[in-house]
Amino acid sequence: MNAHKIITIFGIIFVMLAASIFYKNSVERESQKSPTATVHGHRFNLEIATTPQKQQKGLSDRDSLSQNSAMLFVFPQSSLVTFWMKDMKFPIDIIFIHGDTVVSVAHNAPPPTLENKDNLPLYKPDQPSDKVLEINAGLSEKYNIKKGDKVEIEL
Repeated sequence: MNAHKIITIFGIIFVMLAASIFYKNSVERESQKSPTATVHGHRFNLEIATTPQKQQKGLSDRDSLSQNSAMLFVFPQSSLVTFWMKDMKFPIDIIFIHGDTVVSVAHNAPPPTLENKDNLPLYKPDQPSDKVLEINAGLSEKYNIKKGDKVEIEL
């Protein structure tokens, strides 16, 4: 076997090996995508409150939420879920969802003050919901998110 054939064979093996590594890495990246929710054309990176403990804590005790992030609460069945702002440090918009449709939006829910910390306002939807999306205050108006909008959630 001459040197030219050996180089060609090694070249083919190298290309096949590189292609399989590239394919494996792209499949792994695809499977590691972060969950997202898209509402009225805007995509939010999701943090999901999956347990009752995480749902009770929510975004409380945090100083902020990044601009394109949201917290998603998923409930086993639709109901008139009620939210409050206990231990929150920044205002949020609370988007109530049933299936894949926004059923209600609570705009600019403020954090507690010294005056109302013992009697916090309660936020609940107009109709039963099975999901709630919390985003930074003002974003629902900025992105024109309203009742009837479709929500696409990719987990």
